[in-house]
Amino acid sequence: MSDAVRPAGGDASWFVEGRLGMFIHWGLYALPARHEWVKNRERLTDADYDPYFRHFDPDLYDPRAWARAAREAGMRYFVITTKHHEGFCLWDSAVTDYKVTNTPYGKDLLGPMVEAFRAEGLRVGFYHSLIDWHHPDFPIDRVHPQRDDAEARAAAAGRDMAGYRQYLHAQVRELLTQFGQIDYLFFDFSYPGDDGKGHADWDSEGLVRLVRELQPQVLINDRLDLMDTDWGWDVKTPEQFMVRDWVRVNGQRVLWETCQTFSGSWGYHRDESTWKSVGQLLRMLIDTVSKGGNLLLNVGPTARGEFDGRALERLRGMGEWMARHGRAIYGCTQAPAGLATPQDCRLTYNPDTNRLYVHVFAWPIRHLHLDGLAGKVAYAQLLNDASEVKMVARRPSHHEAVPEDTLTLELPIVQPDVAVPVIELYLK
Repeated sequence: MSDAVRPAGGDASWFVEGRLGMFIHWGLYALPARHEWVKNRERLTDADYDPYFRHFDPDLYDPRAWARAAREAGMRYFVITTKHHEGFCLWDSAVTDYKVTNTPYGKDLLGPMVEAFRAEGLRVGFYHSLIDWHHPDFPIDRVHPQRDDAEARAAAAGRDMAGYRQYLHAQVRELLTQFGQIDYLFFDFSYPGDDGKGHADWDSEGLVRLVRELQPQVLINDRLDLMDTDWGWDVKTPEQFMVRDWVRVNGQRVLWETCQTFSGSWGYHRDESTWKSVGQLLRMLIDTVSKGGNLLLNVGPTARGEFDGRALERLRGMGEWMARHGRAIYGCTQAPAGLATPQDCRLTYNPDTNRLYVHVFAWPIRHLHLDGLAGKVAYAQLLNDASEVKMVARRPSHHEAVPEDTLTLELPIVQPDVAVPVIELYLK
């Protein structure tokens, strides 16, 4: 297996530096407020769903507040659902009437959002659904809300996928020509096989050519059903689970990003209660970076255009930690080969500064042993307050002898008052 990372077709420098991004799922599903797949889960027809279109009016929308919350949480890029599977567009698309400018709100949402996030220094990513349950040319298939309705299937038998492909490509062209530089495209998703859709249905090859022609620096995710090519994707995107090690494809390390939620839903879900704590979220971030990946953490705004208070609370908590520990995340990656990770810890490493970071998930009693680092560390400190951590001479315990190549750190008895303590090691 190769330790070299598969090169990207676009510019990946900002991606591996930033490590933490904000995902935003926002659309008509914010009104029912019971999951972004509500149309699918409840088998809703277009007529059933239409009241949400007729009542969408996010009067409290302030993209500057969103962008500020993301920056203060330590996020370096964002990805917004320009169109989710429901087909509703957040910008004034010229090729559809199913868009925000035809709702009671009546104004473009996407342009001001892009401007606000750029003003806060964040890179811009667009999520765009390959799927469209509203478009009249989109055939009913196994993930469509009307998949079990024989009458609807029969009525849709003559739908023209070629017409939908033209529409899909036209919207991607709009997104890449009307909003300045776009750094990341997150397409979602392919499901090839029986009664599904894959690269031929989307003309994924043509989409990639279009993207590279219009904005060659863009990173493209892995959901176009082009994984068997060496040019059709840049970033692997495992969703809602934590990987065991650096993600590989055909034995080679790749750029990767795990997309995760605060709770059990991507869109605003009023009654969902499985919200992760700040500590859990930080451990997810640390674990991801320790394996060479990025964390894309999702917020689902309300139908009035605000971030859920539960999300804001967690963003503030993450921001407090990142303000003191950001250099253990930004520009960091997996520790050099051969270094053993202590129990209940994670290691991140910055190759530019040659500093190793020990993230302590469970605070030990008095001593922390680091195998393979004896004589290799010039200085050690707690990152939260830059207080020295003493390196002590090797000595046997009552039960075991500490190996000669082990560095022992003498820690305070009381854990620092931070969600996850970090020890910064200046390597020689």
